[in-house]
Amino acid sequence: MKSLPFALLFCFSLSATAADKPSPVSIETLVANTLAGNPELKYYEAEIVAAKAGRREAAKMGNPELNVDLGRMRVVNGSSATEDLSISNGYGYAVTLAQPIEWPGRLGLRKAIANRDITLAELGLAKFRSFLAARVRALAYALAMQQLDAAAAGEVAERFAAVRAVLVQRDPGGAAPLLEARIIEAATVGVQRRAGETAVVMQKTLLELNFLMGKRADTPLIVKRVDFALSTLPPLGVLLAQSAQHNYDLRVKRVELEQQGLKVDLAKNERHPTFTVGPVIQDQLPGGRQTLIGINVSMPLPFWNTGKDKVATADARRMQAEAMLNNLLRETERKVTEAMIILQTQRQRLDLWPAELMKTFSDAAALADQHYRLGAVQVSSYLDMQDRYLQALEAITATKIEALQAALDLEQLIGSSQPLVKTAAEENAKP
Repeated sequence: MKSLPFALLFCFSLSATAADKPSPVSIETLVANTLAGNPELKYYEAEIVAAKAGRREAAKMGNPELNVDLGRMRVVNGSSATEDLSISNGYGYAVTLAQPIEWPGRLGLRKAIANRDITLAELGLAKFRSFLAARVRALAYALAMQQLDAAAAGEVAERFAAVRAVLVQRDPGGAAPLLEARIIEAATVGVQRRAGETAVVMQKTLLELNFLMGKRADTPLIVKRVDFALSTLPPLGVLLAQSAQHNYDLRVKRVELEQQGLKVDLAKNERHPTFTVGPVIQDQLPGGRQTLIGINVSMPLPFWNTGKDKVATADARRMQAEAMLNNLLRETERKVTEAMIILQTQRQRLDLWPAELMKTFSDAAALADQHYRLGAVQVSSYLDMQDRYLQALEAITATKIEALQAALDLEQLIGSSQPLVKTAAEENAKP
């Protein structure tokens, strides 16, 4: 198969020279670069830092309160009737240092809720990292197959151009040769359009890869072509059990349900008052020094706000979280079943097509081109063979991409630690 006359399709820099052309990058290297350079990962990492800070904050008691009262006092002794009055002026003050003491168990509940926030943040990071890896692999594998489509379209376009050049040099000898030349030209336009569409799809894929890696859109990138192999799938029941246990979204919903249950307990606990206890020193100077040392105890009286509505609200949120978990479980089961059906269907199609099928079509297209130049094949058969060749290649690559995407979706749905999609080299290297 001839190489495409679109060398710059694999490189964003239109002015790049041969010396600037980057080396092909493997898919695993792309995954590693994405996990190291994606800027959105920093958001999830910062979320973990914030959750841990919230955990430390939740573990702290309330700050003590210091109250200071200071004023001028006047003490009058005696009676105005006897006109024997004794007036003393001076200052007085009162100092109270109070520590809020919450109801037993409240601090532990807040710690537990904060711990669930950390778990949610860590699950969010793990889910996003898994999504990034799967997305990069899907884009890279798809790009490798799109390159085959683009190369085939370029090959047929070059073949048509060469045939047209031969027809122009022949003696017209009537309308038939002229019409054949026009038919070839029209077919060339169609193939060039098909090659252009494939080129646009490839450029979009490269743009997204650079975006995921946190690089500029015009950063040159060449992905090393590679074939992939699909691992053998366990039965559907096993996949459903794995998804119920390891699916990231379900794990998040379970943690949120646990957290909401703790919030219900906290709302019930907060119906009990918070006591404020601390020493009190009161000193009065007029009329002889008078000092009072004691303990101050205060608490709110639940007359207007009993906390029942807060408990009802928290319990309603818990029921919502439970309903969402059950709904997501059914939705995940549906998606797992759908992905497995798509994957099995596409694998069955691929198994029907022998590995050398594309080479057979390519050889047939080349043979039709050779015999048409010799006048042994009609133009209709020649064009039909070229078109069928491209259609077959596009159908096979589209089926492979669909099977690949279904397998990667299934990986995400079941939370698999072992990839269901491997390169052919990795599959062959297994013991």
